Amino acid sequence: MADSQDPVFQIQRVYLKEASLEQPNSPAILLEQEQPAVDIQLGVDAQQVSDGVFEIGVTATVTTKIKDKTVFLVEVKQAGIFEIRNIPEDQMQPILGIACPQIVYPYLRSNVADIITRAGFPPVHMAEINFQAMFEQQQAQQGGGQQPSPIITSA
Repeated sequence: MADSQDPVFQIQRVYLKEASLEQPNSPAILLEQEQPAVDIQLGVDAQQVSDGVFEIGVTATVTTKIKDKTVFLVEVKQAGIFEIRNIPEDQMQPILGIACPQIVYPYLRSNVADIITRAGFPPVHMAEINFQAMFEQQQAQQGGGQQPSPIITSA
């Protein structure tokens, strides 16, 4: 039997938590010949749902516009439930802010492309993300005089 103090890192579930699509200027905007500008915003959040169990969410907001008119707006939140126990405290934030989002992100990318394709548009292929660089940038911003806010929030 394994020692109860052994580190534990297990994926319990990965799931689509939220998805929305808006095409506020259809059908007129669909007749435009101009290429739309694409803006992608990404966010990561983590919350402890019970002792040793965390929900990690990665949210993508994809907005495409032609001039000042929105072609479509897609927002998707992909989440995962992870069991994380007996990990040193100084390693928890990187696990929650880097390792877990790296696991959830490919599902998010796939769902975003699928929703956009089902809406009748060419898919938007989101690039690979360096979650370590994103995490380090967030940590640097928090250390630069701003009020530090941990990535973990309580449910």
